[in-house]
Amino acid sequence: MAEIKMNAARVLTAGRGRRVHTGWFDIVNYAVLLLFSLLILYPFWQIVVIAFSTGKEASSLGLHVWPKVWSVSAFQFLFSYEEIVRPYVNALLRTVAGTALELLFTILAAYPLAKRELPLRGWLTTYFVIPMFFTGGLIPTYLLIRSLGLIDNFLVLILPGAVAVFSIIIMRNYFMSLDPALEESALIDGAGYFRLVFRIVVPVSVPVLATIALWAAVSHWNAWFDAMIYIRDRKLTVIQVIMREMLAAVDMSVNNAVSLNQTAELAQLSLLNVRSAIALLSIGPIVLVYPWVQRYFIKGIMLGSMKG
Repeated sequence: MAEIKMNAARVLTAGRGRRVHTGWFDIVNYAVLLLFSLLILYPFWQIVVIAFSTGKEASSLGLHVWPKVWSVSAFQFLFSYEEIVRPYVNALLRTVAGTALELLFTILAAYPLAKRELPLRGWLTTYFVIPMFFTGGLIPTYLLIRSLGLIDNFLVLILPGAVAVFSIIIMRNYFMSLDPALEESALIDGAGYFRLVFRIVVPVSVPVLATIALWAAVSHWNAWFDAMIYIRDRKLTVIQVIMREMLAAVDMSVNNAVSLNQTAELAQLSLLNVRSAIALLSIGPIVLVYPWVQRYFIKGIMLGSMKG
């Protein structure tokens, strides 16, 4: 009996020790994760603080945790450009139209390539893969765009990026992983191939499509080089080009700000203020969209990379 009590005491003592050990592990683990999260969030928060600070405070050294004086001078400077609204709308239209067109072409190209009975399937896949590694370069691309009559045409911002080979490969691999019975049952019920793709295959491919849509939207929203080269009409340009011009127009000196006919408050702007304000404006739409598709992101990549 005494031995049983001693064994029970040892078990209870060991259980308490494990609980204490687990408790300290949880505390340290949460503390490390909290510190890591703060290190990740601080750069973004610093951009917000600098964007709403005065030029003198933004140029000072040290951590910027909270603005001493809230100021919207940087945003006043940005919106003092009369051309900023239309380019912003153009950038949104480009992002939406370019993303939708890329998704459409990705589905239409990936679905046939996923069928093993497709004639010359291997050669066609190789034909798609080669442009991933070899391109004609800037000058041949410009000559091609000019020969197609796309200079100063809004379509030049959408059509060249409509076919994304990497997205097609990811989508193809996912289509290959689908159960053939899903399609066979639809064909037996009399569904055509277009109805099969857009009514049955696409709804079960939402994680991969959301991932590809996010890639396409970020790519279109951040693009500015093609608009700078191919667009000369200011009514067709995008906000990224205008913001680049704003950065070039801002100087650290007060005299330069005054020469731009700004107010005394705007004369105290620094390059850091304007750069942070531009960063907030430029990442705004992506930050709003990302939480809705983030849950599909990892799942979509894993699903689309299961088969070669």
